[in-house]
Amino acid sequence: MELFELVIEMKLLERRMTMYEEKYGVLSEDFYPALMSGKLESYDGYDETRADFSRWKGIYEIWLRRKEAYCEKKRRSEVSELLRFHPVY
Repeated sequence: MELFELVIEMKLLERRMTMYEEKYGVLSEDFYPALMSGKLESYDGYDETRADFSRWKGIYEIWLRRKEAYCEKKRRSEVSELLRFHPVY
Protein backbone atom coordinates (compact mmCIF):
# COMPACT_ATOMS: atom_id res chain seq x y z
CA MET A 1 0.00 0.00 0.00
CA GLU A 2 1.30 3.45 -0.90
CA LEU A 3 1.71 6.03 1.86
CA PHE A 4 -1.16 8.18 0.59
CA GLU A 5 -3.44 5.11 0.53
CA LEU A 6 -2.56 4.40 4.16
CA VAL A 7 -3.39 7.99 5.08
CA ILE A 8 -6.76 7.83 3.32
CA GLU A 9 -7.67 4.52 4.93
CA MET A 10 -6.54 5.69 8.38
CA LYS A 11 -8.70 8.82 8.07
CA LEU A 12 -11.72 6.74 7.07
CA LEU A 13 -11.14 4.44 10.05
CA GLU A 14 -10.75 7.46 12.35
CA ARG A 15 -14.15 8.74 11.23
CA ARG A 16 -15.70 5.40 12.14
CA MET A 17 -13.90 5.33 15.52
CA THR A 18 -15.16 8.85 16.23
CA MET A 19 -18.75 7.59 16.15
CA TYR A 20 -17.99 5.15 18.97
CA GLU A 21 -15.84 7.63 20.88
CA GLU A 22 -18.67 10.16 20.86
CA LYS A 23 -21.29 7.53 21.74
CA TYR A 24 -19.35 6.08 24.70
CA GLY A 25 -17.39 9.17 25.75
CA VAL A 26 -13.84 7.75 25.65
CA LEU A 27 -11.07 7.74 23.07
CA SER A 28 -10.19 4.54 21.24
CA GLU A 29 -6.71 4.59 22.76
CA ASP A 30 -8.33 4.32 26.22
CA PHE A 31 -11.13 1.94 25.22
CA TYR A 32 -8.90 -0.70 23.63
CA PRO A 33 -6.60 -1.47 26.59
CA ALA A 34 -9.61 -1.52 28.94
CA LEU A 35 -11.40 -3.99 26.68
CA MET A 36 -8.34 -6.19 26.20
CA SER A 37 -7.63 -6.33 29.94
CA GLY A 38 -11.19 -7.45 30.70
CA LYS A 39 -12.22 -4.25 32.47
CA LEU A 40 -15.35 -3.91 30.32
CA GLU A 41 -16.79 -7.39 30.98
CA SER A 42 -19.75 -5.91 32.81
CA TYR A 43 -21.05 -4.61 29.48
CA ASP A 44 -21.10 -8.07 27.85
CA GLY A 45 -24.72 -8.58 28.88
CA TYR A 46 -25.96 -5.87 26.56
CA ASP A 47 -26.33 -6.93 22.92
CA GLU A 48 -25.86 -3.46 21.44
CA THR A 49 -22.78 -2.73 23.54
CA ARG A 50 -21.23 -6.12 22.82
CA ALA A 51 -21.74 -5.63 19.06
CA ASP A 52 -20.44 -2.05 19.20
CA PHE A 53 -17.38 -3.05 21.21
CA SER A 54 -16.59 -5.87 18.80
CA ARG A 55 -16.78 -3.55 15.77
CA TRP A 56 -14.89 -0.76 17.55
CA LYS A 57 -12.12 -3.19 18.54
CA GLY A 58 -11.80 -4.43 14.96
CA ILE A 59 -11.69 -0.93 13.51
CA TYR A 60 -9.07 0.13 16.03
CA GLU A 61 -6.90 -2.93 15.37
CA ILE A 62 -6.98 -2.25 11.62
CA TRP A 63 -6.10 1.40 12.33
CA LEU A 64 -3.15 0.27 14.48
CA ARG A 65 -1.85 -1.94 11.67
CA ARG A 66 -2.18 0.87 9.12
CA LYS A 67 -0.46 3.29 11.50
CA GLU A 68 2.40 0.82 11.96
CA ALA A 69 2.76 0.44 8.18
CA TYR A 70 2.69 4.23 7.76
CA CYS A 71 5.40 4.72 10.38
CA GLU A 72 7.55 2.00 8.83
CA LYS A 73 7.35 3.57 5.37
CA LYS A 74 8.11 6.97 6.85
CA ARG A 75 11.14 5.59 8.71
CA ARG A 76 12.60 4.23 5.48
CA SER A 77 12.26 7.44 3.48
CA GLU A 78 12.32 11.18 3.79
CA VAL A 79 8.93 12.87 3.86
CA SER A 80 10.01 14.95 0.86
CA GLU A 81 10.33 11.68 -1.10
CA LEU A 82 6.94 10.41 0.06
CA LEU A 83 4.97 13.60 -0.50
CA ARG A 84 2.24 13.17 -3.06
CA PHE A 85 2.53 16.30 -5.13
CA HIS A 86 0.63 17.11 -8.31
CA PRO A 87 1.26 20.65 -9.58
CA VAL A 88 -1.75 22.31 -11.17
CA TYR A 89 -0.60 24.45 -14.07
